[in-house]
Amino acid sequence: MTGFGLAGTVALVTGAGQGIGRAVACALAGEGVRVAAADRSSDGVQQLAQEYPGILPQVADVTSAEQVEAVVDATEKFLGPIDLLVNVAGVLHTGDVVNFNDDNWQDTFAVNVTGVFHASRAVARRMVPRGSGAIVTVSSNAAGVPRAGMAAYAASKAASTMFTKSLGLELAPYGIRCNVVAPGSTDTPMQRALWTESGPAPVIAGDPATFRAGIPLGRIATPEDIADAVIFLASPRARHITMHDLYVDGGATLRA
Repeated sequence: MTGFGLAGTVALVTGAGQGIGRAVACALAGEGVRVAAADRSSDGVQQLAQEYPGILPQVADVTSAEQVEAVVDATEKFLGPIDLLVNVAGVLHTGDVVNFNDDNWQDTFAVNVTGVFHASRAVARRMVPRGSGAIVTVSSNAAGVPRAGMAAYAASKAASTMFTKSLGLELAPYGIRCNVVAPGSTDTPMQRALWTESGPAPVIAGDPATFRAGIPLGRIATPEDIADAVIFLASPRARHITMHDLYVDGGATLRA
């Protein structure tokens, strides 16, 4: 245990089948948290539950309010009242706006925005009567800095960021904190799908032709780097922090 004061609490993590969501679920389990790991694909969460027998695997598509409600009900039935929600489920469709198709646009917002709304609403409804809880949404540094070829993703992450901050304002009187973690380029399957044969080097170096700065710290983040930030904001050590947007990007956005 690392002493973040989370042992014995209950957490629901969406998008837990791989990447950042998986790292968050593992980190929480390592802190002694009872974790429900949800993903729309069963493979990843089932494997996670095999590695961490205490984790409760759940299959749900966050674009469905009914499926989200069912997962929240199951989590509270089997693990207890949810103390922490971490919204990680997300998709990335790239392409110039003039060539972007409607299906990809709708899918981006259905998962990255509506999914955050569904999960946050379902959990917040249960947290309010209890007068405690924390919600952390994993957004992106693209929410604050324009990215060529990523307009839909950036817009969706900006929407989920502002949604989470507004929710934090509404829930503050009930002692519920809502914060955002905004990763930069992180070594996940989503990030690797963007790489060329040169691997992460061009991402670290930046690309003046697309007005993209590199990463001053000279490295791609690991999912665990993001999970550490989530753990802090979820913990009692951040008890006086709400509506905050924590960039974890190695300085890539120059905090613009």
